Amino acid sequence: MIGMSESQESSGGAAKIYAVKTTLGRELDTALIIGMRIDEMRARGEETSIGSIIIPPNVRGYVFIEVERLGELYKVISDIRYIKAGRPIKVSYEEFEKLLKPKPVIEELNVGDEVEITRGPFRGMRARIAGIDRNKNMLTVNILEAAFTIPITIPGDYVKKISKGV
Repeated sequence: MIGMSESQESSGGAAKIYAVKTTLGRELDTALIIGMRIDEMRARGEETSIGSIIIPPNVRGYVFIEVERLGELYKVISDIRYIKAGRPIKVSYEEFEKLLKPKPVIEELNVGDEVEITRGPFRGMRARIAGIDRNKNMLTVNILEAAFTIPITIPGDYVKKISKGV
């Protein structure tokens, strides 16, 4: 399982991941406060089933906590200033894995789609996709703003999709 310690794996408990809503931009502060509270609990000799605290890079406003018993989670997050009211949301491992491994931009593109080039010497220009090599993560595009069409090959993560092709 993701982020479980050996003691949790051997105990057979089924840890679950919960999303806790936080103030935007205060995810790291919230995670640090929760971590300090867990350390305090362990220093007092209390057992805790909290396995990990995760802040995915592309998800704002949430901290994900892996825990076996929901009651412990409530105890740890109570009275933290940056946590929004409401109860934690249970997240499946499959959903959480999708958050950690976002789909590459090139997977959502098709021949004929209109894109904006976001990096490189053609930055800011609009182009239409003429070909896709998904294995090499490369696109062949035609610049729309040029007087004549010259196919240009650029990396797939240099573009942002604007509209779907016809």
